[in-house]
Amino acid sequence: MEALGWVVMIGLLLAVLLLVGLFLSRQRTLSQRVGSFACSLRPAGTGEAAWTPGIAQYTTGRLVWWRTLSLAPRPAHGWSRAELTLVERVRLDEVDHAGQQVLLVRCCHGSETFELSMSDAACAGLVSWLESGPRPVGRVI
Repeated sequence: MEALGWVVMIGLLLAVLLLVGLFLSRQRTLSQRVGSFACSLRPAGTGEAAWTPGIAQYTTGRLVWWRTLSLAPRPAHGWSRAELTLVERVRLDEVDHAGQQVLLVRCCHGSETFELSMSDAACAGLVSWLESGPRPVGRVI
């Protein structure tokens, strides 16, 4: 009976170590992709609702976003470059872990509105990515 308890404990420990390893590998892979940056997401108009931390990445025609606390192999959200509009940028009284100014960026994609919180440098990259693609004039503030 005692041996069975040890086997179960070792099995649980290995399962936890595997999950932690998968999580760390996913985070490293996502954060080292070209065009990726840390940003938090929340629906627009929710006031002081909690931000969901994540990692966004520019692809050829889409901005995709993964939750930080997830093992999902696919992004949680994706927005077409042609339909994504940056409505407003607001400087927050915060700095990120690298000491850069944090911005609140209000976005619109079709009928969906949402807010992204990101560093000043990440916002500049997002604006450049949007402006570099074929899109109607006047969609970026």
